[in-house]
Amino acid sequence: MTFVKVKSGGIWGIEGYEVDVEVDISPGLPSFNIVGLPDSAIKESRDRVRSAIKNLGFSFPQKRITVNLSPSHIRKQGTLYDLPITVGILTLGGYLDPERVSEFVFLGEVSLDGKLSRVNGVLPVVASLRDNGFVRFVLPLENSLEGAVIDGTEIYGFESISDLIEFINGGARVEPVRVSYEDLLSGKRTHDIDLGDVLGQSMVKKALEISAAGAHNLSMIGAPGSGKSMLAKRVVTILPPLEFEEMLEVSRIYSVAGLLGEGLITERPFRSPHHTASEVALIGGGSIPLPGEISLAHKGVLFLDELPEFSRKTLEVLRQPMEDGCINIARAQGRVRFPASFTLITAQNPCPCGNFGNPYKECTCTQNQIRAYNSKVSQPLKDRIDLRVWVDPVKKEELVKGVKGETSAEVTKRVLRAYEIQRDRFRNSKTDFNGRMTNREVERFCLSMMKEEAKRLLKDAIDRLNLSGRGYFRTLKVARTIADLEGSEPIEGSHIAQALQFRVEENAA
Repeated sequence: MTFVKVKSGGIWGIEGYEVDVEVDISPGLPSFNIVGLPDSAIKESRDRVRSAIKNLGFSFPQKRITVNLSPSHIRKQGTLYDLPITVGILTLGGYLDPERVSEFVFLGEVSLDGKLSRVNGVLPVVASLRDNGFVRFVLPLENSLEGAVIDGTEIYGFESISDLIEFINGGARVEPVRVSYEDLLSGKRTHDIDLGDVLGQSMVKKALEISAAGAHNLSMIGAPGSGKSMLAKRVVTILPPLEFEEMLEVSRIYSVAGLLGEGLITERPFRSPHHTASEVALIGGGSIPLPGEISLAHKGVLFLDELPEFSRKTLEVLRQPMEDGCINIARAQGRVRFPASFTLITAQNPCPCGNFGNPYKECTCTQNQIRAYNSKVSQPLKDRIDLRVWVDPVKKEELVKGVKGETSAEVTKRVLRAYEIQRDRFRNSKTDFNGRMTNREVERFCLSMMKEEAKRLLKDAIDRLNLSGRGYFRTLKVARTIADLEGSEPIEGSHIAQALQFRVEENAA
């Protein structure tokens, strides 16, 4: 026997595809070649595989070895092909039963001592190959829980090649890894932080509640030390839970990025990149594209602190994914689509010195400096933000008395009620939150359900605030969420008035 084909898989974007690892051993000068557009990590597998086989006490063939990764027109990446290459060589050496080998899909990195190490992207590969009819997978033990969350599969996890050989040849009985979905989903959310930790700031807390309930983009503007970052980080304590299908979708992204632990991502992500982050870091990319921060924040929150300090060019790349809920990256080998349906929360000072509008400190900036500072963020990006709220320093009386307000648990009750209303409202739609309604849905669920007083108030506001078309629709979406939080089916005038309160400008103090 001089040829064997071992099943494996590859990743493109967050989707997996089938890869045949074809191993051929023929007479000739000793050599070890890998073809099929391998990256440098795959080329290095020659040394890992050779050392692992020798260190396990097996004879490495002193012949011409050729490994082809098919389909050959797609560039392969990562160390997940170590295991199928090793299995192929051992099979041709007579150490593994070829019939049994053909029953499994193999993924994993091999250490020099024959141990199996964790690899990235197992979840999307297993999910995609399961859809293509593959059921049985051999993975490193560290990846076994990740693969086992995909229903309809048999996942076998091993610590070393030695354990795998014994299993394949029938010398050891190994049960597939099982995952208890009840245990996976029943864990109660616990946080070390709470919305009640923040003194005062009732207006900003209300904006956070609306943002969490309806997935509305939020901008907080205020002096340094007023609690903007502290408040933003506590939004995770009031976000609605992820549905199981959403957990799988988010976990796919984290698996490809190498950030997935055991099991699934069970809570909505919160990502906070530094203002020095590049465009690629934010939206994703690379020769073989990987997800960026906006995709890692999918179904969760992307928090940009010190917004004007970000490069304007970097911020502008957010505009398209904020509208479409995804990012398309084109490369010579093809296009990759990463999900990017996130809620944007930003924080910024109102001016370079940070004290414009501060009742306790004097601003030292000129009007031109203030105007130039705030012009770093383009108007089209500002138009995509539903809620803009001014964050004043906490009053002395509130500091002394320790006025904390509602806890996260109390706010979460209202958020969950509004979330259930939206689930029922959009049960036959791709929309999941009010903040992501289409214009047609706004007409159906907002305009047609407005009281006359609300219509009159909104009409006056269009002229007074000079609302753009986008600003008009976003005001309606916010009003819909406010009504849902109050359990009201029609949109009242008070809901429109409250929505308009959250459209302040940077220099509105």
